[in-house]
Amino acid sequence: MKIETYTYDLLDYDSDDPTERITLVESHDGQLKIWTPLDIKRPIPGYCQEYMYVDNGKDSIYYQYQFDGNTIYYHTAPLQRSDLKWDTQTVDSKTTRYITSINSNRIELTFKREKRPKNVTPLPYYGKFDGVLQEMKRNGLVLMRLKDVQPGTTKRSPFIPTDMGIRKSGREISNLKKEKLVVTTHIFDNEQICWGKEKPTLTEIPFDTTLHYAGGTLILKRMMLPQLPAHYQTFIELRQRSNGDAYDRTGSVFVIPGAGNELEPTFLDAIIGHPDSLPITVGRDGEKYQGIVEGISQMQKYRISSFVYEPPVELMRFFTPFGIGKYNDRVQLDGLDWEEETYYKQEVTDLQTLLQNEVWIGVFIGNYDGGGHRVSLDLKSYPNDYEWEVDNSQAPRTHVESLVNTCNVLEMAGQNYGKIFGTDSIKVTFVTRTSDSVLTLRYISTGHGGWGTGDEFTPKENELLIDGERRYVYTPWRSDCGRYREWNPVSGNFWNGLSSSDYSRSGWCPGTATQPVYFDLSGLEPGTHTLTIAIPQGAPAEGGFSHWNVSAQLIRQSRTTVNARP
Repeated sequence: MKIETYTYDLLDYDSDDPTERITLVESHDGQLKIWTPLDIKRPIPGYCQEYMYVDNGKDSIYYQYQFDGNTIYYHTAPLQRSDLKWDTQTVDSKTTRYITSINSNRIELTFKREKRPKNVTPLPYYGKFDGVLQEMKRNGLVLMRLKDVQPGTTKRSPFIPTDMGIRKSGREISNLKKEKLVVTTHIFDNEQICWGKEKPTLTEIPFDTTLHYAGGTLILKRMMLPQLPAHYQTFIELRQRSNGDAYDRTGSVFVIPGAGNELEPTFLDAIIGHPDSLPITVGRDGEKYQGIVEGISQMQKYRISSFVYEPPVELMRFFTPFGIGKYNDRVQLDGLDWEEETYYKQEVTDLQTLLQNEVWIGVFIGNYDGGGHRVSLDLKSYPNDYEWEVDNSQAPRTHVESLVNTCNVLEMAGQNYGKIFGTDSIKVTFVTRTSDSVLTLRYISTGHGGWGTGDEFTPKENELLIDGERRYVYTPWRSDCGRYREWNPVSGNFWNGLSSSDYSRSGWCPGTATQPVYFDLSGLEPGTHTLTIAIPQGAPAEGGFSHWNVSAQLIRQSRTTVNARP
């Protein structure tokens, strides 16, 4: 018997037009070979060619995966499926439609019988049917349909390979594919953030070395990160647990723009030296606020530099819960099983231009505990195309400009809290260009002041003005903090049945990350503009004070190359 080749069009989920991809099915004597050929000039790392082989006589499907370097794995599954129940509709004397529901998705398979019984399908994992698949629909939309049949090619021997490769379970291969496809950079591994460590005395900071600053409450690493195609989506993953500190603390993951350029003033000057080396904003309250906005450095070594200082760019604002891990055995409550660690994952694709080549990345947790906390941080990038080099010539180019950051990650080295909003608003300038197609303000804001009427527990409007006119008003508030009780083993329990971690807060909860919000600034005329941030911060009371941690970056998409700095 000769081999017959069936070609199936693949359709996008929301279109009736076929894509450029096809799936081929070769049929010979009750056996099938199924694959999707792709014309890839330079495949992404971890790409593998996948094949399915079906042996109707043995009721078996063989899944084969060929990775770079000719490493081949496979797993098997039965062809018949008893777990799916199919309804049937007769289309005509030769055609039957089979209908079922999988995970709330309506699946329709239309098969046409031929004179000689056969099972030809590019989707053998749905089970065994008599005939040739004509079309597949999901939720009423066509995703695959038969395009062409070519009979009569010569049989190759063997049709199903005798050596399929290294056998693994389906789950093992799924994990292996993810591991190979995802570009993972391990940044920090179980590092301690605590109080009491000596400041490094290095004059030249080496690559790939974790250094502790601000008494040990800030860790920093200088790294070389890969430059990836624009189709990759990038996320940061942070894991944290208590190593002695039992309180809910402010945390921040950040990068330092411009670090490594000796001619450019950066936040690194404050980390190595003192926060007072940064551009100073003096509030009406008479206090100094170091490095919270763009500015000209007064350090002698930058007197002839044309570069302007930019605040750190905050990738993630997170908050530790009450004592997770270290204190899990301290309190036992019926119906609650304490989690072992907090896990935060946040997409940072919009900041991807800051996460390639030489990068200085840090993590801060404010605390005065000798045990402190343990953290691990990974950067993960996920591809959206099998081709490494995709034509992005018409895609907008992205530039990120850091405008504001009042989150005092050098708190334990003397950097002031963001109390300035009690007497002042923050006003910064930025420039728009004719080439700008999209302008977006990425904004993170959380209120602090931990007593009954403090700003931590009192909703406050954040007012954003452009060129003096009110453009946006946003009230950071989280009312779902009680959802995270399992992350807070030593949160204080009150007489009324609530716990401290249950209370709603100004944009955050113990054990969560605060998501950035985005404000559209597109449409501004080319030229210089001002951004003003005003918050009605509460007055000091009960021996404490309120303050606001605010970070803001201008994300600029341009049709032409943008010079990041002069």
